[in-house]
This record gives sequence, C-alpha cells and structure tokens, in this order.
Amino acid sequence: MRKPVETLASGLGHPEGPDVLPDGRIVMVETYTGKIIAWSPERGIHDYALCGGGPNACLLGSDGAVYITQNGGTAGAWKAEVMSVPSIQRAWPDGRVEIVASEVAGIALQAPNDLTFGPDGRLYFTDPGDYDANNRSIGRLFALDPDGSGELVEEVGPAYPNGIAAEPDGSLVWVESYDRGVYRKRPGAPSEKIHVLPEGHIPDGLKIDESGNLWITTFMAGGVDIVAADGTPVDFLETGGVPCNCLFVDDSLIITDFGDMTDVPAEAAMEGRLWRIPVGVRGMPLFRGAVA
Repeated sequence: MRKPVETLASGLGHPEGPDVLPDGRIVMVETYTGKIIAWSPERGIHDYALCGGGPNACLLGSDGAVYITQNGGTAGAWKAEVMSVPSIQRAWPDGRVEIVASEVAGIALQAPNDLTFGPDGRLYFTDPGDYDANNRSIGRLFALDPDGSGELVEEVGPAYPNGIAAEPDGSLVWVESYDRGVYRKRPGAPSEKIHVLPEGHIPDGLKIDESGNLWITTFMAGGVDIVAADGTPVDFLETGGVPCNCLFVDDSLIITDFGDMTDVPAEAAMEGRLWRIPVGVRGMPLFRGAVA
C-alpha cells in the first residue's frame, strides 16, 4: 500500500513517540537535543521542554503533563553530551521537568523506551537497556500505579522490548526488536508471541486502530507493517525513510521519521522528519492516566 506522504517538519534530531496536546499540537521527543518539541500549523516546530539525556518517547497524561521515557542519553553509538538518569520523567506545560521514577520495585531502570497508559490507569513501559544484539541486556516490562508505586510486570529475557500499546481488555501488545517478534501479554499471563515480522523489518513503535489492527513502524524497512489482532499479516504501508513511531490523528497517521539513513551514526544526525499520511483509518482512543 502506498499513500501520499506530507512532510510537516524536517531537520529533526531523532524524533520519537508523538502524541497530541489538548490544544491540538503534536508533541514528540527529540532524542539528540534532549528536548520535548511540538508542532502546529501556525508555529511549526518549537520547544516545549528541556529534559536532557536521551528521551525516547512521550505520552500525554490526564493531569496535563507529558510523560517521558528517559534512556539516560544513548541511541546506538550516540551518547549525549550531558547524560541523565534512566527514568520516567514528566514535563509540565510551563516547561518544568521532574523525575517520576528511576527505579521500580527496587529495580534500577536501564533505558526506558516506550510507554502507554492502560485502561486501569497504570503507566506501562518497556525497559530494554542499550541496543546491542551481541551483548543483550535483560528486557523488562514495568508498571507504575497512580499513587507512584509500581511493579515488575514481566522479565522477558535477553531481549529488546521496544514499542508498547494497551488494549481495552487490559492486555499489553509489545514488540521485540532483535528477533522481530510481536507479543501480547494478557492480564495475569506471560507474554505470548503472536507474529514475527519479515526479515529486515525491525519493529520500533506501534499503535492500534479502531478495528484492533496493529500498525507497527519498522526501522530501516521504509514503512509500517499492519498486523491483525490475532497476528495475521494484513498489509504494509510504504513510506520510505526510517519510521520510528506513529500516532493516529483523525483518519491520518502521524509518523516520526529518523531520515534517509542506512545506520545510526555516533554523531547527532539532524535529518529526521514529521510526516502526515492520510490512511482513511482511525485509531483506537488512547488511554489516559497520571502518576502522583
């Protein structure tokens, strides 16, 4: 499947994890600058908050804050000039940034990657460590409760749990980048592999449409793999570039793209883009919550 791609912004430094603010602006992280940035038709790209380190994704909370997965300052071979603490952060509309958690249930976080609120109001996130297929960290799924307490939801072995989304029944769907797996974790049960993406389709972020299909941005594959809720392949949306994460807005797909790259360099390559693609499909409404 091919659709026209509209470039909303370019020259971005590893944009990831988009969401929509209450005023309609698109908010996202810019890993290479340690910033949360926003886009609107009137203002274009502009700063929202400075969180430092290496922010990986962001999500609007019901309290009006933007919740951030902070990996500490890494992206492949790239390291931030000023490192931060691997953590979940929160940025307020006035630019204040604070750490919500740097450990959960006594376990220090490694490099939080993606996050989602569940229908139960908890904040779920993946914590894979650094991306190194030859020296794999133990990947974990965590949850933070509204009162600030939390738990280790699952330890998934030497793996790279990346994008994560929540389904209405409380199940979590997450993708694993080393082996290209798509997993579902039902409440009270271990994760179950439901699909393996094609060779070269390294999954990064994902969102769920109103029919329950999974739209998975596949790093270096130049597109978005669409997979049914039961794991059956549905289609592939060709985009070009290196799509990192996505978001449904009305019947369009907003994509954060790394740029026309063949690898992830050690220097901060400011080649990323923000795209809008009319797909004629609406997303499942995202769940919202807050952490004290």
